Amino acid sequence: MTITAEQRQIIHALANKCCEYCRVAQDDRLSKFQIDHIIPVKHGGTDATENLCLACLKCNSFKGPNVAALDPATGEATKLYNPRQQSWEEHFQINPDASLIGISPEGRATIIVLRINEGSRVKQRRVAMNLGEYPCTKA
Repeated sequence: MTITAEQRQIIHALANKCCEYCRVAQDDRLSKFQIDHIIPVKHGGTDATENLCLACLKCNSFKGPNVAALDPATGEATKLYNPRQQSWEEHFQINPDASLIGISPEGRATIIVLRINEGSRVKQRRVAMNLGEYPCTKA
């Protein structure tokens, strides 16, 4: 399985250089974002463009091969947020302090698994927010 250069261009264009999970902007000076398999290959996912998204290093690292988790509000198993099939705004809200709130089971589970509200990550987003650079918006 191989992701083509054309697919990479499509994913970057769809994401508008934004992490499709936490909505931070890619800063080419620091690190390149990664192409994430929304459904990992080990769980039957493919290299099809509809199974790929752009993710920052932190989100992609913490997500790993996870596809589901327990919703912290209900304790029920739920799939993680899928940026190709779901609207970000229907699953997440941004607090004034740049932390994120999950407003759906998928959003809450994704925030926990991807550790989106770790202190250093919220601090980075708050600085970007104060500079008018967060949230990054998709095309």
